[in-house]
Amino acid sequence: MARAEWIDLLDPDEAELRAALPREVHDRALEQLLRPALHDDEPRPRLEGHDHYVFGVFLVPVCIREEDRIFYQEVDLVASRERLVTVRKTPERGHPFDATPARQSAEAEGDARPGLLVYRLVDLIAEYFLDLVDAINDEIDELEDGIERWTAAQIRTRISQLRHDLLHVRRTVAPTRDAIRRVVDRRLDVGEGSELLPREIELDFADVYDKLLRAMDGADLSRDLLSSARDYHQAKIANDQNEVTKRLTVIASVLLVPTFIVGLYGQNFRHMPELAWGFGYWWSWGWIVLTTILQLAFYRWLGWIGGPPLGRPKLPPLRRLDPRALAGRRRRPS
Repeated sequence: MARAEWIDLLDPDEAELRAALPREVHDRALEQLLRPALHDDEPRPRLEGHDHYVFGVFLVPVCIREEDRIFYQEVDLVASRERLVTVRKTPERGHPFDATPARQSAEAEGDARPGLLVYRLVDLIAEYFLDLVDAINDEIDELEDGIERWTAAQIRTRISQLRHDLLHVRRTVAPTRDAIRRVVDRRLDVGEGSELLPREIELDFADVYDKLLRAMDGADLSRDLLSSARDYHQAKIANDQNEVTKRLTVIASVLLVPTFIVGLYGQNFRHMPELAWGFGYWWSWGWIVLTTILQLAFYRWLGWIGGPPLGRPKLPPLRRLDPRALAGRRRRPS
C-alpha cells in the first residue's frame, strides 16, 4: 500500500474539515468531528469501519491533583487508504492531546501506511493509560504512608478523590479496549479494495490490546489497594477508639477504689472501728495508695498502660520452609 498523508487538525472549523476529509465521510461522523469538547466522558470511545474509511473516537482522562478535577482529551480520527486525519479538541480548562510522539515514531520507522499510522496513535494512547494507572498507584502508596500521619478528614477526602479517579479511568479504558478488540478479531471491515488494516498490522494492534488489558488489570489492582487502605484506616480508627476506651477505663478504675475507701470512712456513723484511732487517717491513705499501686501494676501486666503486655508468651520463630519439599505434596498418599 502506498504512503499515506497524516493531516493533524486542532479545533478545526467545518471548512477545514471538509477540505481534509475524504468525500465519502458520513454526515454523522462529520457532526461528531465538529462537536466541541465540552462534555464529560462522552462520546464513548469506538472504532467503526465504513465503506472507504475507518472512523474512531478516543478519550484520554487527565487527572489534575492540585485542582481536584479530571478533564478528557478527545482525539478523533478518519483513516482512508490515502490519508489519516486526526482531530484533536482542546478541552475546557485543559490542553489538547499531544500526538507528536506517534508522528515521530512513524517517521523514524519510515513506514507511512495508514493502518500503521493508526496503530502508532492508539499505541500512544494505550501507553498514556498505563502511565496514568502508575500515577494513581503512586498516589495510593502515598495515601498508605500518610494514614499514620494525616488526619481522618484528609484521609477520607483522598480516598474519595482516588476512588472517583479510578472510576473515570475504568469507564474510559474499557470501551477503548473493546474498540481495539474489534481490530484484533478482524471484525472491522472497510469495504472493497486493498485492506486498510492488513494482518501484520492487526498483530501490532494485539500489542495495544495487551497494554489496555494491563491498564485494566492495573486499575483493578489499584481499586483493591484502595479498598485495603480504606479498611486499614477504618481498623486504625477502631483500634484508636479501643485504646482511648482502655485509658478511660484505667482512669475510672484507679479512682473507683479510693472513692470507695473515702466514702466508707466518710459515713456518719457513731460507732466505727477506726473513728477514734490516732492512725486512722494514715490507715485510710495507706489503703488508697496500696490499692492504686496494685491496680496500676495489674493494668501494666495486661498491657493497657506502659507498653505491650508482660504476660503474653513469646511465639517461637517460624520454621524455614524449603520450596523443594512442596513438589508433589498433594499427590503423595496420605
